[in-house]
This record gives sequence, C-alpha cells and structure tokens, in this order.
Amino acid sequence: MIAVKYPSLLVVVLSFFCPPGASAQGYPDRPLRLVVPYPPGGAADIIGRTLAQNLGEDLRQQVIVDNRGGGGQIIGTEIAAKAAPDGYTLLQASVTHAINPGLIAKLPYDSINDFAPVSLLAESPLVLVVHPSVAAKSMKELLALAKAQPGRLNYSSSGNGSGGHLAMELLRSMTKIDMVHVPYKGAGPALTDLVAGQVQLMITSPLAAVPFVKSGRLRLLGVSSKARSTAMPDVLTIGESVPGYEASLWYAVLAPRGTPKAILEKLNAVIQAILTKPTVQEIFAKNGVEILGGSPVTLAKFLARETEKWRGVIKSAGVRQE
Repeated sequence: MIAVKYPSLLVVVLSFFCPPGASAQGYPDRPLRLVVPYPPGGAADIIGRTLAQNLGEDLRQQVIVDNRGGGGQIIGTEIAAKAAPDGYTLLQASVTHAINPGLIAKLPYDSINDFAPVSLLAESPLVLVVHPSVAAKSMKELLALAKAQPGRLNYSSSGNGSGGHLAMELLRSMTKIDMVHVPYKGAGPALTDLVAGQVQLMITSPLAAVPFVKSGRLRLLGVSSKARSTAMPDVLTIGESVPGYEASLWYAVLAPRGTPKAILEKLNAVIQAILTKPTVQEIFAKNGVEILGGSPVTLAKFLARETEKWRGVIKSAGVRQE
C-alpha cells in the first residue's frame, strides 16, 4: 500500500537496501558537518549541538555545527541536499521539512528523493493554552464552546504556515469548528497578546507557555502529541478528545541522496547509542524534548506520512506562504 501511495518512498527504501557503493571501514577519517537550518540558540540548536558533540566523541572525529538559519529552513536544507553524498555532511531536519513541500510551490530540492534517511531523534509536543477568560476548562468544553459560537474565538500563531498554525488547522479540520486565525511575526508577540487577552487561545511550545500556566495567566487544556508527555503526565492529550489527532515538533537526521548504505547504517547505530545516554536524555528533557530514535526505513515511512498529512492540512485550509 505504501508503494502505491508514496512511490518516491519506495525508491528511498529500495535504495537503502541496495548494495552499498562504499564501505564504512575507515569512515570517518576527517571532520563531519551537521547543517542545522536554524539560527544559534533555542531548543532545536541545543539538540543539534548535543548530537554533534556526542557524534564527535563516538566517531572520534570533530562534528562541526553549521547554523544556516533563514528562508523557512530552506537555505540550510538546500546546502545539505547538494552536498557530496559521502557521509561527511548531515542535516538536522524538523517538521518544517515535511511542511514546506505543501506550503511552497517550488523548492530548490525534493524533500523526499534528495535525501537518505538516517534516524529520527526526538519530538516535542505542543500545548493548547487558553486565556483564563475563556469559559472552558477542558478540550471537550472548548470544542463545545467553539461549536456554539462559530467565528467568535480567535487563535494566535507565530505566522502563516507555522507549526502552531497548522496544528490548529488540523484540529479545526478534524472537528469542523470555526475559529479566526490571527498570525503574528513570531511566537513571542503571539503569546504576549494571548496573555493580555487580545486573542483567546494558541497552540505553542510548552517551554514558552508553561511558565504562564504556572502563574495562572493561561490555562492548559491539552498536549498535541500522540501519547501523554512524560513531563506533564497528568495533562490529557488533545487526541483523547479528538481521536487520531497528533501534531508534534520533531527532529531527525538526513544525509544527501546516494550516501552509501554502510555509512548510513553506521551513523544510525551510533545515534541510537547516543540517544540512550543519560546525559543526552537529561539535556533533551530540560528542553521539553522526548527521545524517539529508529531505523532509516522507519524514518522514511515517517517522513512520507508527515509530508502527506501536512500537505492535506495546508490544502484544506488554503494556507499560503507569506
């Protein structure tokens, strides 16, 4: 079924199982580059630097973090896509990698076919928070309120096509509720106006929202991940009220297409070992990130599903690039 619905995925999986064009013996014999398509600072960059440090230690070669922020992650991703497929350039991809194909008509690369999957890393659930003035103390009450007052609730986001925007659009499409989107230029201003009561709700990062929840300035109604967050085990998932709902920020490692299978396997094995290290798990947990891991084939299937899901959400909502 996957081969029919995702023909490009079949190419990726079959190429992974083809005989390698080069051996991993002697690899690596020089420094590696990890392209991180975000500016320095923030949880995503911390994940990349933690991975690079540990990869360097385990591979006994320096792994240089190359921050290439801007362009909705397209700049850094294009650099990685066009790098030599020799295992010395890697890309730390995120959910944006799966969103961009549906959001942008002409990308300078193919998000699926120009990359070889290495490993999933981790995911960070988003949280749905409301202003205390909203007369809803649970997801079920919020959905009932939205259905009773169509078009009356406003939700903020960090911009059109952002993770929080699309996560809310996914909720709208699954529940048929009518709410008004108010896009901002960044998560900070969007959250500030939510706290001030200028908008009523938002789906955003828990790291940004939870301090306001603890102070009573926002109310937390649910987490967006498939399973409950280990950091907030008492908070229900949105999916417990809306079966099948799932929208998380995730991170993965990709390599340029054509990277030898033996090298992909070696990198995957090293990354799986890194993800079991208590020090790494502690750093990830502090940044609201939960470990995933998995094989290259697992990542290939995951990327195909995510790309198809967000393409559908974008098309249904009529989202356009700003």
